[in-house]
Amino acid sequence: MRGTFQEGRIEFRGYIASAHSNINGLQTDHRLPSAFQMQFNAVSTGRIKIGSGYFPGHGAFDSRSETFTPFRQGPHSHSLRPCRVMSEDSEGTLSGENILLNEESLAQDLKTAIKEENYARAAKIRDSLRLLQEDSKASVLAANARFYNSFRHGNLAAMQTLWSKGENVCVVHPGVSGITGYDLVMGSWEFVWAEYDFPLDIEIRDVQVHVRGDIGYVTCIEMVKTKGSSWGKQFATNVFEKVDGQWCMCIHHASYIDL
Repeated sequence: MRGTFQEGRIEFRGYIASAHSNINGLQTDHRLPSAFQMQFNAVSTGRIKIGSGYFPGHGAFDSRSETFTPFRQGPHSHSLRPCRVMSEDSEGTLSGENILLNEESLAQDLKTAIKEENYARAAKIRDSLRLLQEDSKASVLAANARFYNSFRHGNLAAMQTLWSKGENVCVVHPGVSGITGYDLVMGSWEFVWAEYDFPLDIEIRDVQVHVRGDIGYVTCIEMVKTKGSSWGKQFATNVFEKVDGQWCMCIHHASYIDL
């Protein structure tokens, strides 16, 4: 199933049971006629939630009139199949495993559409895939920004909240060996910050973000300047893992590079 929303109209491609719209904080459940209702899982696309069931074909659901209009089946409609969709936990957060499954399903559907020369469908699938990937990347970039904001202000409480809790986390400060374990990692930040005057000047350049399932990482150039010193330049790799719906840092590795 694929969905888009425009001016109160949700367009679906695939297998449909119901639609849930959540616009400006107002959530509404739109159930299709009983003939079309079957068990479904929830999918989130932006602020629009779409239910996926096993009604074959594709069509449009009008959220205002709550009517479903099937589209005419094309010559390759036999190739449509139920997609693997994202599930939500009790808090409404999407698991990285199911995000990954949905990415893989969309990628496979895209290959099929291109093979069948159904380029209009391929374009819609490509857009859905891009939206899913960009949403995950945006969340990881936001977590990365929170990390550097806590770094900039020497905010240990914020840093403690940002990191994953466990013995597998690791930090590699410039010029020293790796430090492993949550308590030791937090202690290392206290040590590094001991002689700094805050806030620091920090500039982040050449940012690249990659996400796959529950793991995401950011590479970037850190430009850090403390009072009375020149700029220091490091190449940083920041790895995040999704824990209870939140992106938490599990590795920070920074290495000196020449200015």
